[in-house]
Amino acid sequence: MKVRHLYGAAASVGLAIAATCVTAGCQAQTTASSQPSANSSGIHKIKHVVIIMQENRSFDSYFATFPGADGIPMTNGTPTVCVPDPRTQTCVKPYADHADSNTGGPHQALNSAADTHNGAMDGFIGQAQITKTTRKHPACQPTGPCPTDVMGYHTGSDIPDYWAYARNFVLQDHMYESVHSWSLPFHLYMASGWSADCTSDNNPMSCTSNDQPTNRSTSNPTPFAWTSLTYLLSKQHVSWGWYLDHGAQPAGKKPAGKKRGATRTGVPTIWNVLPGFTDLHQGAQSGGVDLLSRFYAQARAGTLPAVSWVLPRSSDSEHPPYLVSTGQAYVTRIIDAVMHSKDWGSTAIFVAWDDWGGFYDHVNPPAVDAEGYGIRVSAMVISPYARRGYIDHQTLSPDAYLRFIEDDFLHGARLNPATDGRPDSRPVVREVAPGLGNLTTEFDFQQRPQPPLILNPCPANTTLTPHPGATCGGLPAGRAAAATAGALDND
Repeated sequence: MKVRHLYGAAASVGLAIAATCVTAGCQAQTTASSQPSANSSGIHKIKHVVIIMQENRSFDSYFATFPGADGIPMTNGTPTVCVPDPRTQTCVKPYADHADSNTGGPHQALNSAADTHNGAMDGFIGQAQITKTTRKHPACQPTGPCPTDVMGYHTGSDIPDYWAYARNFVLQDHMYESVHSWSLPFHLYMASGWSADCTSDNNPMSCTSNDQPTNRSTSNPTPFAWTSLTYLLSKQHVSWGWYLDHGAQPAGKKPAGKKRGATRTGVPTIWNVLPGFTDLHQGAQSGGVDLLSRFYAQARAGTLPAVSWVLPRSSDSEHPPYLVSTGQAYVTRIIDAVMHSKDWGSTAIFVAWDDWGGFYDHVNPPAVDAEGYGIRVSAMVISPYARRGYIDHQTLSPDAYLRFIEDDFLHGARLNPATDGRPDSRPVVREVAPGLGNLTTEFDFQQRPQPPLILNPCPANTTLTPHPGATCGGLPAGRAAAATAGALDND
């Protein structure tokens, strides 16, 4: 098997070529509008779907200047959009921010409404300032300037691995968060196509839509009574795995003696939602919750399950203030492991970030129902059958992941109360929502399969500051970690 390697200088050359194509007018990327309509005839060549879900990055915060994508509007390299700063009474344009550790902004349902501001997309700075002032950030007093970094965006030289995947495989520039809210409801959508509160954990019909749902706890470990995708997978004996980076954090409050901001090992419950679904604990399962180390072992052995979800611990997640470099290294190592596996030839990897993290994005999200969509997020598809250099402009949300899995492994069965055998009270079937794009357009199942693209998890040529060094490990500098790490419990 031919393997492509892209390290250091080679990555720089790739970026230079992309820039040359923009200035010279050559065809650096293929866009969705120039491709044929959806064709799912070869979908069953995909035997393994791997979903890698990271944290808190809008599309513009990572791909604002990616050639051919719907990035920040510019004229002669200068942004033509700006967002008002309520404190200084100025309008702030997006700018390149090479900082490895960011702050971001609040990103719950009320913040989404304020950020989008009826389509004006101009509330990001004001919302970040309110939160920083409330949390008594030393740079933000009740009056006067209150600096934020929500208008900053990273460049291709900051995150060369992510841009290399986007250049060589598929970049999705209209991927919207499933719900206009924060991490907990998003991860519920990722696992089940819905977010709700239930009056009885044993009655799927007792649930009502809620974009601010109650999380599981030690006193109520299974509050999610509606049906998850793993129910359908297990019903049809399709293998699956829900993999946790360094295990799981316990449900409920911090253990006694733990101070706010103290680091806890494992995946927080707001991301690790699957154990809270009642159906996971009813009947035989064709998969289970496991350690990420198990995923690596299965990749080495060529025994990956049909469907894998991979969830990070906080320090690997890119959730502010955790390091961009550490998150990119974590994702690259997972992708490298799959590409080294004999399963690579039949795998599709979906990489995305769960919500916008308070960072600016210029595209007003379309409305699909009362809970979504949310603000655009960064997202890519990596596969030997992915169209090379393809930018997909379809309207997408991670609901499309559910649809792809259902079409590939479940003969098109949906999380539909009328047909799935475990009816719940969800008001809509998100996988068939009007306007939702079809991921099969991003594949060419007749093309010669792309070889692996093995990348250095810690590219030496990154322009992130301070430079992350050779291992891309560690936590952000003391002030940021101590002051804000604990905020993960609330956003």
